[in-house]
Amino acid sequence: MSLERITPRRTRVGLVSGGLGAYWPQFPELLPQLQASARRVAERLSGLDCEVVDAGFVSDAREGAAAAETLRVADCDLIIGFLTTYLTSSMLAPVAQRSGAPVLLINLQPTEAMDHATFDTGAWLAYCGACPLPEMANAFRRLGVEFRSVSGHLEDERAWTRIERWIKAAGVRAAFRHGRHGLLGHLYPGMLDVATDPTLVPAQLGGHVEILEVDDLRVRVEKVTDDETRARMDLAREVFTVHSSVTEEDFAWGARVSVALDRLVEDFALDSLAYYHRGLDGETHERVGAGFILGASLLTARGIPAVGEYELRTSLAMLLMDRLGAGGSFTELQALNFRDRVVEMGHDGPAHLAISARKPLLRGLGVYHGKRGWGVSVEFDVQHGPVTLCGLGQHRDGRFVLVAAEGEVVPGPLLEIGNTTSRVDFGCDPGEWTDAWSASGVDHHWALGTGHRVAELTAVADLLGLELVVVRP
Repeated sequence: MSLERITPRRTRVGLVSGGLGAYWPQFPELLPQLQASARRVAERLSGLDCEVVDAGFVSDAREGAAAAETLRVADCDLIIGFLTTYLTSSMLAPVAQRSGAPVLLINLQPTEAMDHATFDTGAWLAYCGACPLPEMANAFRRLGVEFRSVSGHLEDERAWTRIERWIKAAGVRAAFRHGRHGLLGHLYPGMLDVATDPTLVPAQLGGHVEILEVDDLRVRVEKVTDDETRARMDLAREVFTVHSSVTEEDFAWGARVSVALDRLVEDFALDSLAYYHRGLDGETHERVGAGFILGASLLTARGIPAVGEYELRTSLAMLLMDRLGAGGSFTELQALNFRDRVVEMGHDGPAHLAISARKPLLRGLGVYHGKRGWGVSVEFDVQHGPVTLCGLGQHRDGRFVLVAAEGEVVPGPLLEIGNTTSRVDFGCDPGEWTDAWSASGVDHHWALGTGHRVAELTAVADLLGLELVVVRP
């Protein structure tokens, strides 16, 4: 038995390469060299976990228009224009205008530098992909198309790292454009910061928000068999260390709800889920609402972020971080440690098990602080080393804003209360950092992921058309 991660939709990258056709009869050896470079670019792109739609090599505006139509029909998430040598902006204008996908221009010359002593005009032209970049930038701006580019040489790993960032960012954009996001239950009373108009999600990010009732889950819970519950408990024992505080009854209930959550997600084709239900006096709906944490953590580890307290925007931030390969665990501030100069943060709820520093613990809680119900909760700290916080805030006018900060998770004492606590060092006074973070526009939950990701988030914000606020006190 194993915890299988979902297979997200592959990012679809369109490629069009080109150069000025007037050169081909003048320099017969040039076109074959440039076409070889285009094949190498296609090969490198195919190795970046994306589907490549190659529209071929264009030599004039008519061929550019034909390539534009090919890429429009392909519904690409990102289009890459490879400037192998000089070409006119009229050749790429239709590509930029028709597809609706963001366009990245790359200028990758054959090697690090020319051999000036031996090069003639034809050899030089293979190195002048930089020449049309200012022209493209000016033309794109006048056409109302965002301009972005990467310059380097064919085997320049620095350049390929930057290209990969744009492909990852396009994957995030696609996850939102094609995503279905569940919102189950009702708002956590009193939390004004977490309230989100569901229409703002498709308006700004794309996708669909599916409004679900607690009964959509309750009915599925009632249909889970004892055998299915035992099998889910066996899986949980593989994934977690089960603490002695966990009662068999609460463990079984969490497992039963977990099986039902999987069915709910499958039946509604959800890519993320935010939930909350208050309930009363231990009745069925309260028990369902309190039984989420085990199943939500297993879903999150599989690539379907599920969060409590009706935090739709944080479920989206977690989806973003997951698709960047950073994990992304449900997080809020817990305490400041001025002696060790760290900020302690985590949550008594869903966690991204893939980024735990060790085998996560399943702990029994007789009470969920500030919420009704009781049951099992997940306890761990995130892998020690570089981390990034990513939240999706909201301005007064409704515009979303990405908020990020980079730090490092460091070892040290942690509370043993069923929380996903991590000690994060931001390289400054924890009080000053907390003040700056709180003033950024983030709400009181966010995603905590592994690695320093601000460079990637910068690309994501660009493709999503969002403001990015990076907190560096």
